[in-house]
Amino acid sequence: MKYQSPLKDNTLKCEVCPRGCLLKEGQRGFCHIRQNLNGKISLTSYGYTTGLAIDPIEKKPLYHFYPSSKVLSFGTIGCNMGCMFCQNWHISKSKEDNSLLQKVAPMEIAKIAKDYDCKSIAFTYNDPVIFLEYAIDTAQEAHKLGIKTVAVTAGYINQEARKDLFEHIDAANVDLKSFSEKFYRKNCLASLEPVLETLKYIKQKTNVWLEITTLLIEGENDSDEEIKKECEWIKNNLGTNTPIHFSAFHPSYKFKNYPRTNSKTLLKACDIALKTGLNHVYTGNIQNIETSSTYCKNCKNIIIKRNGFMVEEFHLDNDGKCIFCKTQCNGDF
Repeated sequence: MKYQSPLKDNTLKCEVCPRGCLLKEGQRGFCHIRQNLNGKISLTSYGYTTGLAIDPIEKKPLYHFYPSSKVLSFGTIGCNMGCMFCQNWHISKSKEDNSLLQKVAPMEIAKIAKDYDCKSIAFTYNDPVIFLEYAIDTAQEAHKLGIKTVAVTAGYINQEARKDLFEHIDAANVDLKSFSEKFYRKNCLASLEPVLETLKYIKQKTNVWLEITTLLIEGENDSDEEIKKECEWIKNNLGTNTPIHFSAFHPSYKFKNYPRTNSKTLLKACDIALKTGLNHVYTGNIQNIETSSTYCKNCKNIIIKRNGFMVEEFHLDNDGKCIFCKTQCNGDF
């Protein structure tokens, strides 16, 4: 079977992500939804979702992937990350019985997206890495109907599973939670390097449109030095046209005593990113038209003006070029 290897005493090692859970018969992995059943690691949440919602694509956030289009969002339960600040903890940390969830087959999800004129389907709310078989089957059904697919992920995934998942994905927003191994180990119970490998793989080995989100938590991952290192790494490994979103943290889960991120912290991070040479830098979870809008990398005019998740002005031609100077804007439009 894929994504598992047998060990002694009827133990199986899960090979989906770097966590490498060792599971005896009946045991579940860290993610809760992959379980050793009868000598095989099964995805117990296959076909079950916490619900379906239609969102603007900007909410994922994706700003360079069919702006203002509708996306059908869904997820399951569980997560392979242990983030102490999780903003969706009621879903990712849930140990609910599947009988309490909504049962929806991949073909049904694709049909719902088609019926509601959604340009894409997003695997989100919890990480599609852990329900990749369900995500892949849904993506295949979506593509049959001409619907795009989006992965919102922390990118904590092993090589074989990574290749299989992103083969069926059209766009991804990867949460780069920090540029510190210490932060990942302390606050996510994970490691930074596999995430960087995923980012490089997506950018260098696939045609998936890539954007990055970093949730800034004051006093934890918002130092000028760390943000500069992150932006320089993005510039050198992913290119200056890879969009990055600096998003505001809201007190949640085990970080309820931390303050909500000040808008000045986000604006300072944007300034560092722009000075590093990144062309498309945004803020999230705050209302700021200036830092939510897309600017032409050549003439610097606003080419997509956003107010929250709403696109108010769109100044690209049918080929995705700036109408003012005809410079191509990177992305899918």
